[in-house]
Amino acid sequence: METHFVGIIPARYASTRFPGKPLADLGGKPMIQVVYTHVLEAGLHKAVVATDDERIFQCVKQFQGDVVMTSPLHPSGTDRCGEAAAHLNLDDNDVIINIQGDEPFISKNEIRLLTERFADPNIQIATLVKTFDSADEVQNPNKVKVVIAKNGKALYFSRYPIPFVRDAQCPTPTYYQHLGIYAYRYKVLKELIQLAPSALEQSEKLEQLRWLENGYDIYTAVCDYQGIGIDTPEDLAALRNRFTKNI
Repeated sequence: METHFVGIIPARYASTRFPGKPLADLGGKPMIQVVYTHVLEAGLHKAVVATDDERIFQCVKQFQGDVVMTSPLHPSGTDRCGEAAAHLNLDDNDVIINIQGDEPFISKNEIRLLTERFADPNIQIATLVKTFDSADEVQNPNKVKVVIAKNGKALYFSRYPIPFVRDAQCPTPTYYQHLGIYAYRYKVLKELIQLAPSALEQSEKLEQLRWLENGYDIYTAVCDYQGIGIDTPEDLAALRNRFTKNI
């Protein structure tokens, strides 16, 4: 049976620092439409926005996108994807790509890197990583680090700079930054959203550690994608500058 690839874009209205972020104007279009258009360009079988807000729901309908309403109580985008996927009549072997609604620079190249990982039928979960641009970024706890095996499997994620270099004469390791864009087989996604929070997850505040702690393998794809964290209206102003230069 053919594996279908479905892009789900979780988009919440509520945000302490930036309410209504998915509806922010970007080049004359709401940000959620820009993301949705880029997801469509990846040639997936389907793309759908998963929201908890009527304003975002109506916005997506206006630009003729697919959208489903989900509960406002989900603690993570993975949980919201799980509810949305239940409406889509998917096979257990189909793959859901979770693309955040505030990633307007995501392109077909990054999405295809993820889908290509699933040519291996044993892959359960895949995610994107990139090398760090500077040593200062490695020290930032908001930039999540990941150590990966030679076959691309993630060994551990941390806010701490890992791997630790014990001796100055040791060769400098390659530091990888984790990008929060995931893909999961539908069967596995249904299992993930049933897992209880784990000790490592609660310590680092990283949901993917719950999956590792429960024995799931996460494989990585290395890309050169550079997103912008949009947490405030000031961040949006910087993003508009960059967006204007790239259109």
